[in-house]
Amino acid sequence: MQKRDGAAWLRQYWQRIGPWRLFAIAVGVVMFGPIMVTIISWVNPEYEIWNHLANTLLPQILRNTAILIFGVGFAVMFIGVGLAWLTAVCEFPGRKFFDWALMLPLAVPAYVLAFVFVGFFEYSGPLQTSLRDIFGPEFQLPPVRSAPGVVLVMALVFYPYVYMLTRAAFLAQGRTPLEAARIQGLGPWAAFGRVALPMARPAIAAGTALALMETLADFGAVSIFNFQTFTTAIYRAWFGFYSIEAAAQLAAILLLIVLTGLWIERRARGRARFDQGATTRYVERIYLRGWRRWAATAAASTVLLLGFVLPMIQLLIWAASEIDSFDPAYFGIIRNTVTLGAIAAVLTVLIALLLAYARRVQPDTITRRAVTASTLGYALPGSVLAVGIMLTLTWIDHSLAALIEPWGGLGTTFLAGSVGALILAYVIRFMAVAFGAVDSSFERIRPELRDAARSLGATEREVIKRVYVPILTPGLLTALLLVGVDVMKEMPATLLLRPFGWDTLAIRIFEMTFEGQWERAALPAITLVIVGLLPVILLVRGSARAT
Repeated sequence: MQKRDGAAWLRQYWQRIGPWRLFAIAVGVVMFGPIMVTIISWVNPEYEIWNHLANTLLPQILRNTAILIFGVGFAVMFIGVGLAWLTAVCEFPGRKFFDWALMLPLAVPAYVLAFVFVGFFEYSGPLQTSLRDIFGPEFQLPPVRSAPGVVLVMALVFYPYVYMLTRAAFLAQGRTPLEAARIQGLGPWAAFGRVALPMARPAIAAGTALALMETLADFGAVSIFNFQTFTTAIYRAWFGFYSIEAAAQLAAILLLIVLTGLWIERRARGRARFDQGATTRYVERIYLRGWRRWAATAAASTVLLLGFVLPMIQLLIWAASEIDSFDPAYFGIIRNTVTLGAIAAVLTVLIALLLAYARRVQPDTITRRAVTASTLGYALPGSVLAVGIMLTLTWIDHSLAALIEPWGGLGTTFLAGSVGALILAYVIRFMAVAFGAVDSSFERIRPELRDAARSLGATEREVIKRVYVPILTPGLLTALLLVGVDVMKEMPATLLLRPFGWDTLAIRIFEMTFEGQWERAALPAITLVIVGLLPVILLVRGSARAT
C-alpha cells in the first residue's frame, strides 16, 4: 500500500514539474555552464602571467579594442545608414541593383577580406607594384597593416547588419512623417536628420550592436593584420604560455566588455517605440538631380567594389595561378567542413525545435528563463566559448578518470579536444540563430488551426502531418541552412577546440594566411564565400517580399 502511494506521489510530482520544463532547464544549464566556468576562473588568478601581460600586452590590446569599438562602430553606422537612406528613399541610377547587391559583402568572412586586402595593397602586392611602374620606384602607399586598415575591413564586412535593419526601418516609416516635416518647412535632408533618423534609432542601434559583437569576436582578420586584441591574446595565453586559466581570465574580461556593450545598447534603445501607424503609405522617393545622382551611384559602387567585387576577382586570379599545384587533401577538408556543419545544424535545430515547443506547452517563468539562457551563446565570442567548454570538459575528464582509475582508467582527455566538444561549441554558439527561425514559424500556428482540423475529424497525428509540418518546414530548413553555413565559416572555436587532424576550410585559410601564402588560401576562401551566399540570397528574397 505504501509502495503504491509512493508511486502515485512520484507520478503526481513528475506531472507537476513537467518533462518539458525539465528539458528546458537541462538545456539551459548545459548552454549557460561555459559562461559560468569562464567567470569563476578569476577565483585562481595567474599572477605571474598577468604581471607579464600587464607589462607587455594588456595596454596594447585595451587600446586596440577601443580603436575597434569606436572606429568600426562609427564606420558601420556611417556606411550602413547612408546607403540605407539612399536605397530606401532616394532615386538614382542603379538604385534597384544596389538595393540587394549591397547585402553581398555579408557573404565574405572577415578573415577572407582581410587577407585579400593585405595581399592586394601591401608593398609587394599587385597594386603598389603597378603604381611603382608608373610613378617610379620611390612611390609607396601607407601600410595596409594598420589600425585604419583593419577598421576598414571590419566596416566593409559588417556594415550590412546596419544597412539591412535601417533600410527596413526607413521603408516602414512610409511617407507620412516626411510629409509632415516638409509641411513644417523642413528640406529633404533636414527631414532626414530631424525626423527619419531619430525614428530609425532602434534599428541603427541593433545593427551596430550586431556588428560590434562580430568585431569583438573576430580572430582571423586581426591575426592577419597582426593587430593584437583579446582574441589573439586568448590564443597566445593558451598556446603560447600553455595556461588555459590565463586564457579563461582574458576571456572573462572580453565577456564583460560584450555584456556591457549589450547593456548600453538596451539602455540606449530604452523604451523608445516608434509606431508607424496601421495605414503606412509607401515612401515617395526623392529624385536626386545633377551631380548628386551620380555621387550616390559612385558611393554605392565604391562600397560594393571594395567589399565584394574586388575580393572575388583577386581570389579567382590567385586560385587560377595555383590550379597546377592543387592539393588532393582539399577534398578531405571539404568533407570535414560539411560533416561538422551538417551534424551541428541538425542537432542545433532539433534542440531549438524542442525548446520552442517546451515554451508553448509550459509557458511559465522558469521555462522561459531557461530558454533565454539557452540562447545567450550567440553573444559570446567563439574564443570565449572555447575556453569555457575546454575548462568544463577537462574537469569532467579528470573526475571520470579518477573515478575509474581503480579499473584501469581510460585516459584523461577523451571529452576535451574531441569532435563532440567542437559540436557542443557550435550548438551553444548558434542556438539563437536556429531558435529565432523555428520560433517565428511556431508563431504562425494559431490554436484555431488545430481546433478547426480536429473539428473536421482529423486525428492528432493527421493534425501534425497536415498542419504543423507544412507550416514549420520552411522555418526548419532556413534554420538548418543558416546554422550550417555559420558553422562552416566559424574560425576561433574551431581553431581552439578541433581534434588533431580535423582541419576545415576556415582552418586551412588561417594556416595559409599565417604563412603569407595568399594564393593557396584562395580556393578554400572562394568555397566559403559561395557557401556564404546562400543565407544572403535568403535575406534578399525576404527583403524583396517585405518591400
